[in-house]
Formats: sequence, structure tokens, C-alpha cells
Amino acid sequence: MSAFEQAGPPVVVVNEAGRSPFVLLCEHASRLFPAGYGRLGLPAAELDRHIAWDLGAAEVAMRLACILDAPLFLAGYSRLLIDLNRPPGSPTSIPEVSEATAIPGNVGLDEAERRRRYRLWFRPFHDAVAAHLDSRAGRATAVVGMHSFTPVFAGVSRPWHAGVLFRRAEAFGEALAAAIEARAEVPVGRNEPYRVSLETDYTVPVHGDARGLPAALIEVRQDLVTDVLGIERWSRTLAGALAAVAELAGPAQAP
Repeated sequence: MSAFEQAGPPVVVVNEAGRSPFVLLCEHASRLFPAGYGRLGLPAAELDRHIAWDLGAAEVAMRLACILDAPLFLAGYSRLLIDLNRPPGSPTSIPEVSEATAIPGNVGLDEAERRRRYRLWFRPFHDAVAAHLDSRAGRATAVVGMHSFTPVFAGVSRPWHAGVLFRRAEAFGEALAAAIEARAEVPVGRNEPYRVSLETDYTVPVHGDARGLPAALIEVRQDLVTDVLGIERWSRTLAGALAAVAELAGPAQAP
């Protein structure tokens, strides 16, 4: 078994009984693969890149869970196996090419293998999140996904230090972006570096919008969270910003 092959759970739940109104998700927390999948045919160095995981996102999410006393759901395996923030069946759910890199182990998959990945790794993660949200009926709740993004994409530099992505929860998303910007004193994008949509996203539309809960993804530029000091700085900045908008959390509905 290689250093990237593991036989662990599809979801790691941290502090599930946390009292915070924020339910945190980190769908791209890991660069590991289940035993038997190797590295999907990729050289080990490729798994240091954004194509495999969101660098720094898990570390920031875990610090946020601690500071805020929030529940956190972390992906157990790489986004290349099956992306937990993409609708199943979408072109980027199990990508044959990520950015400009071919993923040999994803080429030409039959429907049985696609269903297997959904059943073993996608469904358990989202079932755990859904069950937790069901259990919060009547409690103030907002759903926040923790991500990171590359400083340069397709040769284009990205000027934002962070971004807040949202769909229906415009008031929550705008307030959160403003609160981050005020504390960090850096450019914060609104629906940058990309926009949330039903075709490209799962967490916000399903766990937030469909339940009538405020929901957003927080994106931090990867080069800002690559060391302990950066992770701590951004964790505390985001914790303060989230605390400032906690009153916008909505009541969770009974299932």
C-alpha cells in the first residue's frame, strides 16, 4: 500500500455536539485514496497540487471548529476519487482531466464503478451531514464550506485574498464577505473566484438553499494558508467574521 492509499472512513466528524450555529464542511480536505486505487495512475508529486485537494483548507477548518465550538465534517479521500462538492453525474464529479492534467484512473469508467464511488464515498459523507442537520431542528444553523483556491488559474492571477460564494443566501454571503474584508483589510471576492450553481455545486444548493438555511463557501488563497502562522491568522480572522454574522443563521427545519 502506497503512502497515499488508506482504508479509512469516507467522512471524519469533529465536534459533532458543538454549540455553534455554524455547521462546517471541508469537502476537499484529503489527498488520500482508498486501498486498491493507488494514485489513479498519477505521479506522487501531482497529489501536492490543487487537483487532488484544497491545500490548507482542512487545517483552517479544524481551527475554526475549535475556536467557534462548531461541528465539522471532513472528507476522507481525494476529490479526484469523486468530488463531494459536485452533483453526481456532472462532468467534474469524477474528472478525466483536472485543470490540464489527465487522470488515468478516471478514464473510461463504467456505470458500475461510478455507482460504487457514489455509494461508498459520496453518499456516506452527505448522509452524515444531512443527519446532523436533521437533528438540529429549531436550532440556529448556517452551513459553511471551507475551501482554498490557487493564486493563478489558467495563467490568470487572482487578486482576491479570500472569497465568499453563495447562491440564495445573498444577505448572509454579502455580510460575511464584508466582515472578512473589514478584519483582514484585503480584497475579498463576492462569488469569486467562481459562482455557485446547481450544475457545478452540491453543498450550498442541497444542504443550504434546499433547506432554507443560510449557506456559503469560504475560499482562502492557498499561498496564505501554507504555514502555521498563516493558518492561525486566517482561522482567527474567519472566526471573528463568522461570529459577527451569527445572528443571520436561520432555524433548522424538522426533516
